[in-house]
Amino acid sequence: MDTPANDIPASVSASTANQRTRFAAAYSVLEKAIADRAFPGAAFGVLLDGEILALDGVGRFTYDPASPAVEPTTVYDLASVTKVVATTAAAMLLHDRGRLELDQPLGDILPGFVIGPGFVIGADSPRERCRVSFRHLLAHSSGLPAYARLFENHRSAAALLGACLRMPLEAPPGSRAEYSDIGFILLGKALEILCGEPLDRFCAREIFAPLGLASTRYRPPVSWRALIPPTVDDAAFRRRVVQGEVHDENAFALGGVSGHAGLFSNALDILGYAACLLNGGRTRVGGATTPEIQIIRPLFHPSTIELFASRQNPPQGSSRALGWDTPSGESSSGHYFSPRSIGHLGYTGTSMWIDLDRGFAVALLTNRTWPDRSSQAIRAVRPAFHDAVRRSLTLP
Repeated sequence: MDTPANDIPASVSASTANQRTRFAAAYSVLEKAIADRAFPGAAFGVLLDGEILALDGVGRFTYDPASPAVEPTTVYDLASVTKVVATTAAAMLLHDRGRLELDQPLGDILPGFVIGPGFVIGADSPRERCRVSFRHLLAHSSGLPAYARLFENHRSAAALLGACLRMPLEAPPGSRAEYSDIGFILLGKALEILCGEPLDRFCAREIFAPLGLASTRYRPPVSWRALIPPTVDDAAFRRRVVQGEVHDENAFALGGVSGHAGLFSNALDILGYAACLLNGGRTRVGGATTPEIQIIRPLFHPSTIELFASRQNPPQGSSRALGWDTPSGESSSGHYFSPRSIGHLGYTGTSMWIDLDRGFAVALLTNRTWPDRSSQAIRAVRPAFHDAVRRSLTLP
């Protein structure tokens, strides 16, 4: 039976032997969050200088004391962390291969974005729509709105994509930063055209397999479902518990594969991806989390990582890089990540942060949306957890 990979490399087991002592304060933050019902459980991992120092799970799948315990390798619905582990990674790879030009207009690849029914005045004029580029989509500065409940009236993938193509611009491209699921839905579809195949197939072969990310995939098989924490008891749309299938309703209507959501993974694989970026884009035989194995080839060019990790200006004052976010103000990363850090959050309660200067990365995966997505307590938990992890390390 096809099940998620749950083997932890011996090198990881050895390096995490004293994790409960070393990261006692971080465990305390998570255990208090569970007691306060911020989320029923969490898996997390800490990477420093190519070595995994912590990889563990706390709590359970749900608040029922009889539900399964979270393991270090438990797979979660990544939600919008999909945007960096799949979509941004695919964009980086296509850019490296000369198949993606950041300033190419989206309309060159998706003509329906500019020639379909639309508005002719203000920010949404055809002239403005012709200016929207891949760079704008990646930097969340396209002028497209943040979100729309398109699934309510568009139940098929074709209908929902058509609605995204017709979505009016709310601001001229490049004039403001507005985090946009709509933009990443269109970005994902454009990348599929550039690579000539579905996004999930391209990412599985070209990114996840070379990095040894055995538990990372879109649309996990039915045999995985009982091994994945549920995200919501959905009484309004699907009218059932959502477990092992994408939580995001627009992604569900798109068939479970989208540029903005749909990916599932575990903390070990997230750290494997982070290790590749911290190692100048290089990967290893057998996966990125076994430091003793010889590095054999690059996946991303170092200059591409640097380009995508750089804040975009315009729009002035934005914290957004290309695909990634960076620390700013009251960031979920806490107070200790350097300015040259990148990360992303997921609606279901997932996050990853990578400090490119200090060789440091943290993955935190939860199902904070269980059972009804009403709790917002994770907003305080994330920075407190990252600060507790960082204070447990000796770093400049």
